[in-house]
Amino acid sequence: MLFNTLDFLFFLPFVFGLYWACSERVRWIVLLIISWYFYISLNAQYFPILLFTTFISWAAGLSMSKENSQNGKKKFLIFAVVVAFAFLAFFKYFNFVAESVAAVAGLFGLSMHPYTLKLLQPAGISFYTFMTVSYLADVYNGKVEAQTNFAKYALHISFFPQVIAGPIGRAPELMDQFFEKRPFDAAKAESGLRMMLWGYFKKLIVADSLSVYVDMIYGAVPYYFGMTFIMTSIMYTFQIYCDFSGYSDIAIGVARLFNIDLMSNFRSPYFSRSIREFWSRWHISLSTWFRDYVYIPLGGSRKGEFKKNRNQLITMLVSGLWHGAAWTFVIWGGLHGIYQIIEGLCRKIFKKKESDAGKPGARALAIAGNFLHWAITFAMIDVAWIFFRSKSIEDALFIVTHMHNGVILHFADAWTKMMVDMNLTVTALLKVLAAITALMLYDFISLKHDISVELGKAKLPVRWLIYVSLTALIVISELHGGTSQTFIYFNF
Repeated sequence: MLFNTLDFLFFLPFVFGLYWACSERVRWIVLLIISWYFYISLNAQYFPILLFTTFISWAAGLSMSKENSQNGKKKFLIFAVVVAFAFLAFFKYFNFVAESVAAVAGLFGLSMHPYTLKLLQPAGISFYTFMTVSYLADVYNGKVEAQTNFAKYALHISFFPQVIAGPIGRAPELMDQFFEKRPFDAAKAESGLRMMLWGYFKKLIVADSLSVYVDMIYGAVPYYFGMTFIMTSIMYTFQIYCDFSGYSDIAIGVARLFNIDLMSNFRSPYFSRSIREFWSRWHISLSTWFRDYVYIPLGGSRKGEFKKNRNQLITMLVSGLWHGAAWTFVIWGGLHGIYQIIEGLCRKIFKKKESDAGKPGARALAIAGNFLHWAITFAMIDVAWIFFRSKSIEDALFIVTHMHNGVILHFADAWTKMMVDMNLTVTALLKVLAAITALMLYDFISLKHDISVELGKAKLPVRWLIYVSLTALIVISELHGGTSQTFIYFNF
């Protein structure tokens, strides 16, 4: 049962009414049953893995809380983490490792046929595995008390808006919310519906519309070049953002209907002026997870410049591998690691000196500098996404090395060829540009204002005019050529 299906459209109002109709004492139990039903309806054959991983991490957390010695706690921690990652490694990386070993053997003249398995990856395994590991680490470090009730802990791991694709909740901020006295909050519920509506706009109007063109070009890379690749890469840059941030908005909005607050996952990432800033705004629940449980344990920035750069690169390589079992994802992560290292080396050069602040034209120079930094950052992110999206390293390299062909000297011809290659009409292009413009305008205003909060303060007729108009736009778009696609991050 996906967020963008009719099944979910009927499921959500029913469970919303059921939850609030029940006694306050049993609401969390109802929510657990709802969450398990939601997961089973999507991935029934792998529900036992979710259940087993949940049980092992719960039991290990409880054992750590009863263990007096630090070594004893560490043993329970290591055991549970190994079990959790073993499932993830088997289902997500078994074939990748087998094929990689065979490829390396081939470099040395050894013929090896990789032994692979036909495995369907359990839905949400990357996300709920990270939730269990963060819980175990927090119990071990004394940041949160171990949950003694298995069912209550299971709800924390299985909560249906986030179990499939996040945000990756943390026990200190999330777990207690399920069991506190939290009466129905009409204002929060309305804000949740606003979040959902904007999330559906991002997914159905922007992301799914762009996917038609992106999939076509990436499906036959060697047949294209030049402006076609430039336009496709830009489209994918917005597609993946709208697809995943749209999912996060819907998940956060659904949780608010039950008076549960999930952490924000995106904050206008494409207005970042550095890669470091980008990662403070993009998939925040994951980037902070890697910061807290990978980068800092490796030593962070505490042991000198070289080790800081090494730790950044390792963290980003692991992040790339988390996203997918392919070398294209590893390269994507590696590029972001290299970007950050280069930024660190150049930061002193580009950093504005305090003594320049009072000079004539300083403000104009600052604006120009910010724009330049933004443009460079966006271009680097865009190039990295090519490796993320490509089916192979060969395809990615072909795109990168053929993006410039015929663009500079014959721009008009290159533009015409791009329109033909992508089967783009002027009307279709204008629709795409209008949707992206609306998105970027929203994100730009969001840098200083919470639009959802401001809209909630508007007069009732104004609010409902916006709600109805946006809903009508989404419905009409879906009825007239809409192409509903699976959320991209379901694959991760």
